[in-house]
Amino acid sequence: MSSAVNPGRTILASNIAKTFIDEIQNKVLNVKKIKPEGPLLVGFLSNDDPAAEMYANWTKKTCESMGIRYELRRIDDSDFLEEAIIEANRDDDVNGIMVYFPVFGNAQDQYLQQVVAKEKDVEGLNHLYYQNLYHNVRYLDANKKLKSILPCTPLAIIKILEYLKIYNSLLVEGNRLYGKKIVVVNRSEIVGRPLAALLANDGAIVYSVDVNNIQKFTRGEGLKFTKHQVEDLGNFSNSLLKDISGEADVIITGVPSETYKFPTEYIKDGAVCINFSSSKNFEDSVKEIASLYVPSTGKVTISMLLRNMFRLMENVEITK
Repeated sequence: MSSAVNPGRTILASNIAKTFIDEIQNKVLNVKKIKPEGPLLVGFLSNDDPAAEMYANWTKKTCESMGIRYELRRIDDSDFLEEAIIEANRDDDVNGIMVYFPVFGNAQDQYLQQVVAKEKDVEGLNHLYYQNLYHNVRYLDANKKLKSILPCTPLAIIKILEYLKIYNSLLVEGNRLYGKKIVVVNRSEIVGRPLAALLANDGAIVYSVDVNNIQKFTRGEGLKFTKHQVEDLGNFSNSLLKDISGEADVIITGVPSETYKFPTEYIKDGAVCINFSSSKNFEDSVKEIASLYVPSTGKVTISMLLRNMFRLMENVEITK
């Protein structure tokens, strides 16, 4: 008998990630036919962020459970990180590279993202991949054989929304979020902004929220544009957040703060709520309102990171 208090369901990222395990393990087996030791993913850790440490541990466990080699390289002096990345770029045994950010916490981090060779950039942070994302370009070549890579956390959230049936599979691919209104509370260059662009490129009306202002990402009335457009709705205010959230089908949070909580009273009955921050951005009361609640996304993100690695490896093989 269903509960009258909590009519919805909490969906764990671990259960969603399982849907990708068979696909990844089949790719591992195919690689081992050519490279018996299996693929190698290298992670660089040059900070003392406990969230990064936790992410590194998850990645290691996931890789080892699938027969993928994972090597965590700790760089105590961040000034030597660039050289370490370049060395991995040149190592033919390394198939994928990731860096646990933040390192310097400034524009230097954006530079380091570009140091990683695009052929090994499992996080999809290379400027070419970002340009394709924002311009709604899904392939690297005119023949559409080389698929572009998407940043792994935004991609994970897209896959979660597909799993939750928020995407309408009866519509043409690329328009499957048509009619959906989504609030994204985070506009970082790593997750929040690219996520808003991806969702809008798939047809949604997206309200991108940060501490300064609220922006609206859409493809225009009737999806008349091929890529998203951005409209500034003005300075952040709780009243504006309340208004847009009251109409939202999906609310996605990613505020890296233990004290931040999205106001439960702003959520409409039956909305879908997803949190990708390592901090808990929703009160427990969200379970009384949301139809579906995903409290974390980390394990799906790792699955997407591994899918990206195999896609990059396939692209390399095609271009040989």
